[in-house]
Amino acid sequence: MVKFKLKKEIGLFEAVLYGVGIILGAGIYALVGLGAGVAGNALWISFLIGAIIAAFTGFSYAELSSMYPKEAAEFVYTSHAFRSKWLPFAVQWIMLFAVIIAAGTVALGFAGYFSFMFGGSLLLTALFLIALMSLVNYIGIKESARYNDISTMIEAFGLVAIIALGAYFMKSNSISPSTSLFESPAGIGGIFAATTIVYFAFIGFENLVNISEEAKNAQKIIPKALLISLAISSLIYILVSISAVGVLGPEQLSKSNAPLAEVAERVVPNSSFALSLIALFATSNTVLILLIVASRLLYGLSSNNLLPPIFSAIGKRGTPFISVITIGALAGLSLLIGNINKLAHLVDLSIFAVYIFINLSLIILRYREPLAKRTFKSPLNIGNFPVLALLGILLNLGMFYFFDFRTFIYGILLFTAGIAAYFAFNLGKKSTS
Repeated sequence: MVKFKLKKEIGLFEAVLYGVGIILGAGIYALVGLGAGVAGNALWISFLIGAIIAAFTGFSYAELSSMYPKEAAEFVYTSHAFRSKWLPFAVQWIMLFAVIIAAGTVALGFAGYFSFMFGGSLLLTALFLIALMSLVNYIGIKESARYNDISTMIEAFGLVAIIALGAYFMKSNSISPSTSLFESPAGIGGIFAATTIVYFAFIGFENLVNISEEAKNAQKIIPKALLISLAISSLIYILVSISAVGVLGPEQLSKSNAPLAEVAERVVPNSSFALSLIALFATSNTVLILLIVASRLLYGLSSNNLLPPIFSAIGKRGTPFISVITIGALAGLSLLIGNINKLAHLVDLSIFAVYIFINLSLIILRYREPLAKRTFKSPLNIGNFPVLALLGILLNLGMFYFFDFRTFIYGILLFTAGIAAYFAFNLGKKSTS
């Protein structure tokens, strides 16, 4: 039998476009107002810190993916590093629920813009969107690369429009933001606290490493594409935050359910409807993608015999319908946790926890599997020790200080539930065998 391999056709430009496409998303549309309420005019620094966190951990993902390119998943990385099953399962479990709660977070962002345009209950609108996108997920719609590029361009167009409108407004009104760019009502603590909110906008960057096998020279292209795409996305986020704060001010921005739409409205009357339509498209598309990813994660855990086999059942539409229904229901239930602020905090806490294990896995595998084939290595090493991975661990651990106690309780409950689910299922398998 002929064994086919992936074609190495992706160059630097294509890799950068892909990276920008998966980083830019609905988070900035939904959370820029909440971040401004905490960091004030210095919100742009919060995005800069987020970019640094993403870069450090991104290099760890890149190297690990080059070692296990066909199974680039948190469970696989941590399984090789820790040589156990329950801990990697718990890490993957946290990532699964981070994606589920992220869907709820973005759904509330959608509801905010929808309410701004048409009125209605935020909760009911978010629930309706999750149900509708779950139906689409069940039907089995396939998003082509062309559709993904189009959606990215539409989302990016909205952000570029905000940057342009903000620059025009500040120039017309002789506003110079440079004198107040470092002002934060809560000082440096407020800036870091805002990062725990706005980091949501960076989630997804790690998927760039999944195209390593298809890059012409992955060892050089993937790290460059990672840094360039993060730099481009970070620059857009920074300029959007400066424009938004400059037009509305952090206090008014923080009170809005549709922050970027109100920014557009302030500069160009009656333009908020068009910007809100873009935001609705961006948020609904992101919810669909998150629901698809979460249902496939649940399916993967089940098909690998780590959860009951019912979740890997495939329906007539060729989709894991039990997983699709379960994920949709859990995303809807996540709305009961609280408002968009609480949900975003829980997502980011979970992501930071996963990042710690990813960076730690790279450090362990540098010594446990030093001769393993690596398409590329994380830069800045002392001997065999990856310095950026250590900095990633320290920075993610440091971010924990800025989360509130209740968010930690939710996180601990998620982690405990994962461990309980793993041992309950495995003990059940042993008792029936």
